[in-house]
Amino acid sequence: MPDPNLPLIDTSIVVPVYRSEKILPHLVAKVADAMAGTSHRFELILVNDASPDDSWKVIRQLAQEHAFVKGIRLAKNVGQHNATMAGLSQATGEVVVIMDDDLQHPPESILRLDDAIRSGFDVCYTRYENRQHAAWKRIGSWFNDRVAGILLKKPRGLYLSSFKALHGDIARQVVQYDGPFAYVDGLILDITHNVHVISIQHQERLEGKGNYNLRRSISLWLKMATSFSVFPLRLATALGMILTFLSLVAVALVVLNKLLHPELPAGWTSLIAVILLVGGLQTFCLGVVGEYLGRTYLKVNKKPQFVIREIT
Repeated sequence: MPDPNLPLIDTSIVVPVYRSEKILPHLVAKVADAMAGTSHRFELILVNDASPDDSWKVIRQLAQEHAFVKGIRLAKNVGQHNATMAGLSQATGEVVVIMDDDLQHPPESILRLDDAIRSGFDVCYTRYENRQHAAWKRIGSWFNDRVAGILLKKPRGLYLSSFKALHGDIARQVVQYDGPFAYVDGLILDITHNVHVISIQHQERLEGKGNYNLRRSISLWLKMATSFSVFPLRLATALGMILTFLSLVAVALVVLNKLLHPELPAGWTSLIAVILLVGGLQTFCLGVVGEYLGRTYLKVNKKPQFVIREIT
């Protein structure tokens, strides 16, 4: 947590950084331009998530050149949401803006998000008018949106974008969570539903490729599904009850068929099919339970959410 004796600034901008050494100077320049027309005191917090390139070297240089830049270097890679939590833990702004490091989020929209929070909303998300993501990412986002509505009780029509603003009090409530598997949007929706949405133009990535591949997207989805809802456990229970009922019906039909037609041979195909079905569902349910137990084990053993190695 930031020093409580430090005066709050007006706006904190938190940016998780990974493989963005060439983009960072442009990002800082555009943020400076976007905030130049306001009297807001602001800070730009760049969280280096153990990036394998020279991102930290660039952050240190930018911090020397610009008083508003603050760099945080994490000891190991912890993922976007945990890196965001590290940035939030150091933010002192009355309004805290979270954005990506690839300039697909236009810095020109920062003040619009800031104004929405100051008008009385706890959180303001952005909705992309012209998404520049690949087709599989758009399909994945659609699926994630539907699942989040069930698991997180997400308001209908709200897109959980990574470009958003929080009231400072909400941000400081979010960082109270000390579990190892942070999902920022789940934490936000646990705290408030006083949410606003603005539309923005989604930009093309300035350089390189996005860091979220299919594996990381699935990992993030599992984090959302098992860290903030017991719905998967209830689904496993429901599947077990349905399977039990169907099994009883199948047994009754087999017995009845044997009584009516004693000359029929035993059905090996149907037997194997039932065994495979039951075995698959049992494995699925055990996997769901194991996921919860594993996360509980790591939290009980105080697996760190992040470790800050250095702050500029």
